[in-house]
Amino acid sequence: MTAMLEMRGVSKVYGSGPTEVNALRDVELSVDRSEMVAIMGPSGSGKSTLLTIAGSLEEATSGEVLVDGAELSGMSSNDRARLRRRSIGYVFQDFNLLAGLTAVENVALPLELDGSESGMARATGLEALRTLGLADRAAHFPDDLSGGERQRVAIARAVVGNRRLLLADEPSGALDSVNGEAVMRLLRDACRRGMAGVVVTHDAQLAAWADRVVFLRDGRMVDRTAPPPGPESLLSGPEQ
Repeated sequence: MTAMLEMRGVSKVYGSGPTEVNALRDVELSVDRSEMVAIMGPSGSGKSTLLTIAGSLEEATSGEVLVDGAELSGMSSNDRARLRRRSIGYVFQDFNLLAGLTAVENVALPLELDGSESGMARATGLEALRTLGLADRAAHFPDDLSGGERQRVAIARAVVGNRRLLLADEPSGALDSVNGEAVMRLLRDACRRGMAGVVVTHDAQLAAWADRVVFLRDGRMVDRTAPPPGPESLLSGPEQ
C-alpha cells in the first residue's frame, strides 16, 4: 500500500553563506493511512518547517515529498493549490480562522473554493461541526467562541470533505490540559477514519495519542516505534 505521506532525503536551507540555516537535514518519513505520527523536539529543531513542506506550503531545497504517491515538485502551483484544498487539512497554531465568517462558513470555505455549491458546502460543513459537538455554534463568529471551540472549528475545517492527510502544528498549544486532550482525541478519531496524521506537539502526554513519535534535533530526526513513557526520556534527545 502506498504511504499517504513520504519524505525522502528532504532538506531545507534558508539563506546562504554566513547566514545559511539548515532547517531540515535528510529527513526520511513515511506515514500510512489511519496512522498518527507525533513530531517533537526543541524550539528551532525544524518541526514547523517539516509540516509546511509536507503540506506544500513551501518547497524543499532537496529531496522528494510525495502525497498519496504524487511528487510535489513535479506539480504546477495550481496543482499544488488544488491538492491542498482537496487532500490536505492543516490545523495552524493560531487557528487561522477568518473573523468575518461564521464557524460553518469557515469550515465550508475550502469546499467552496474548490467549486462546491455554497449550500452543499455549508451542509457538509455543518455535519463536520456536528461531529465535533459544535452544531449549536455554527452561526457564531470566531470572536464569540472560546479557545477550545475555535480549535474544534479549525479541526472541522481540516477534516471536512475527502481530506486524506491531516497536519497539525501545536494544535493544543493555546488550550488547557483538558481541552488539549479533547483536541488530540478528535485528531486521533480522524486518523481512525482513514486519514494520515502528522502532529507537532511539545507535550509528551499528548504525543502518547500517536502511533509513533519522531524526535527532531537541529533538523535531523530519530524515529521511535512507540510514544515515550514520559517527557524526560524524549526531551533529553536521542542517545549518543
